[in-house]
Amino acid sequence: MPTDDIDPSKAFQNVKDVNAGLLGAYNALNYYSSIFYTTRITDEVMLPSENSTGSGVATYRWQYDGAFQHDAWYDNYRAIDRANRVLSVIDEIPAKPGEETTLKTQYKGELLALRAYCHFELIRNFASGYSPDSMGVPYMEKSEISQPFRLTFSETMAKINADLVAAKALIPADFDDNTRITRLAVSAIQARAALYEKNWDNAIAYATEVINGLPLVSRANFPDMWHEEADGEVIWKLKRVDSDEETPLGNLYTQASFLDNPAGSRVYYAASYELTNLFDQVNDIRFSSYIVIDPGRQVAGKTPNVVIKYMNNDADNRNLVDIKLYRTGEMYLIRSEAYAEKNELTEAADDLNDLRAARISGYVDQSFGSKAAIIEALQMERFKELAYEGHRHHDLRRWNLPITRLPEDAVNALGAVLMPPTKAQYIWPIPNSELRANKNLKQNPGY
Repeated sequence: MPTDDIDPSKAFQNVKDVNAGLLGAYNALNYYSSIFYTTRITDEVMLPSENSTGSGVATYRWQYDGAFQHDAWYDNYRAIDRANRVLSVIDEIPAKPGEETTLKTQYKGELLALRAYCHFELIRNFASGYSPDSMGVPYMEKSEISQPFRLTFSETMAKINADLVAAKALIPADFDDNTRITRLAVSAIQARAALYEKNWDNAIAYATEVINGLPLVSRANFPDMWHEEADGEVIWKLKRVDSDEETPLGNLYTQASFLDNPAGSRVYYAASYELTNLFDQVNDIRFSSYIVIDPGRQVAGKTPNVVIKYMNNDADNRNLVDIKLYRTGEMYLIRSEAYAEKNELTEAADDLNDLRAARISGYVDQSFGSKAAIIEALQMERFKELAYEGHRHHDLRRWNLPITRLPEDAVNALGAVLMPPTKAQYIWPIPNSELRANKNLKQNPGY
């Protein structure tokens, strides 16, 4: 063994150690896999001329191949490895009857759920497709140096679902710390996983568990959820503090000084016109919570569409916010889509209308005459509701739709205006460095 290797049985000797190991696994999670890349590749943002940093430009212009290093691969497998190290010894660790035993059981549930979540993020990013026989990812159930094969999508999902079921039975129902995985968070992960599997019955059942457990936030309180004044409908979030080494998420879009000095601040990635034009900018609370259009910047020759979704009201650190991974709003959209796919159009319309009514002042319920009509409406609603939360690319893949950009959004795209599903870059490549280390891995098509 390497001289610096620490045997898990020596590293984790009591329940307190288990919690430390679990927190170490949580610590490996970041937002790049779910937000940074998906935002750049899709029609959520435009690249303004004032961005001279070069950060993310190749991704935005679809100029990547197998040599591109996608952090999602490394970050998620690192978290999985940390979780597996604790899981390898947790059953042998002594615990006193009562609270300590309860905590040990809960920690095991969190570890299993975290392992499932990370594998699900990997399959969202790297599966060759979301159909049963598509290439999935290796499922690591123990910490080891090996050369695993890619499972199929269905095989990977089966293991994800098994870990989630086991986790749910172990996490107490009254545990409600939303900076960690609660039982309600497990239901949310299950609902999203069922959506990708097209298991409509499970999507409805699990989304309903979440909706019944945590209602939609009111329109008046919706902005507080994003600006760090209240949790609202946040089911699970990644806590972020000043000492974190990661760049605050808001820094990906604009300088932290924007709210205090709009004209003098630089925007790195602006809200696309394609997205801003979809909103009822006067009555939809999501628009003013996510985006500001500053006419003064336009007069100064700068892009006016500024993303403020990840800014808080603390003048000392505007761009430092917690990362919201799962929200009740998404569960309404999941359940509505599942109902629509089952041709239960009344129920599908009810969920979509309920969500809109919670977000849009004066909203009047709409009816939809066909499955196609409500699916189209849901596609646009997911674009608006979940903007900049790491869903857009994966949603387009689920629906087999191209990535498109309006001419006004493509001024610095160097021709990156249409990405059909047949183009290699539509699917992320497995990092070449990983292929060199593991001869059993197969690259995604086209690379």
